[in-house]
Amino acid sequence: MNPLNFRTLDLNLLRVFDEVMAERSLTRAARNLSLTQPAVSNALRRLRETLGDELVLRSGQGMAPTPRAVAIWPAVREALQQLQESLVPNEFVPGEANSIFVLAMADATAAELIPGLTDTLEHEAPGVAVRVLPLTTRDPRKLLDEETCDLAVGYFPSVLADLTARAQSGEPLPFLHQRLYDGEYVCVMRKDHPLATGPFTLNRYCAARHLLVSFSGRPYGFVDESLASLGRKRQVVLTVNQFFTAGRVVANSNLLTVLPRHFVRVTGIAEQLVLRPLPFDVSPVHVDAVWHRRSQQSSAHVWLRQAVMRAADKAFSPDA
Repeated sequence: MNPLNFRTLDLNLLRVFDEVMAERSLTRAARNLSLTQPAVSNALRRLRETLGDELVLRSGQGMAPTPRAVAIWPAVREALQQLQESLVPNEFVPGEANSIFVLAMADATAAELIPGLTDTLEHEAPGVAVRVLPLTTRDPRKLLDEETCDLAVGYFPSVLADLTARAQSGEPLPFLHQRLYDGEYVCVMRKDHPLATGPFTLNRYCAARHLLVSFSGRPYGFVDESLASLGRKRQVVLTVNQFFTAGRVVANSNLLTVLPRHFVRVTGIAEQLVLRPLPFDVSPVHVDAVWHRRSQQSSAHVWLRQAVMRAADKAFSPDA
């Protein structure tokens, strides 16, 4: 779009475009905008002429976006949301709110944070609800981009490395993050396991049978990457997608697993388990909250992030 076209662009056309993209239906978009369907069709026609693209095409009972529409929609939606937040700020009042927040995190993370967050809801925001989705990926950006969740909490080393590299190159960042707490991974086994006492060498570790917590089900994780860098490998005979399940299994078998040290204390079976330092170096656990930039200025989202941070501080305080 050239500068002249942009200066004369009716921003209401972008509101119509955003609603049509969200609903994939002219009828539903018209209803949501309190407009007639011909008015929505006319707005799309004007925007098509301005941009030189069809934007949406009829497909079955709905509308299918063109590649150009898919490419520009995220920027349009974010700009409209930021404009609305700036011009008509909707101040979040915890004690009066009835919002629903969706968090994505693994069960080990939820076990640490949700008790403190529940306490905050009870005392500060009794009308607010929180839904926790199981985290099934080490890259939650698609979930955040598609608004499947409001906040993702977990160990995202590759995501943070990518965001850091982009920031250093001066690129605008569509996602933001905040460190919640640090920890370490340890080897966990049942109390009377043959490796619970005596030298715990790399050879003995690799010769054992292992259980892997894998969100994707892939039998290869960061521990295996560390071993591969040493020219070694282990035998993974079982994968599960929950840390709690892993703890229960190793408490009643000869399998070894790797868990966050801080998580073991909340399993309810800590007295049945032995923790041993891994006989090789692995990266420390950095648990971060990640969110989309469009939520940055939202007072409700600011409160949510602060509540999650307070829950982390409470969980990892010296008295916890």
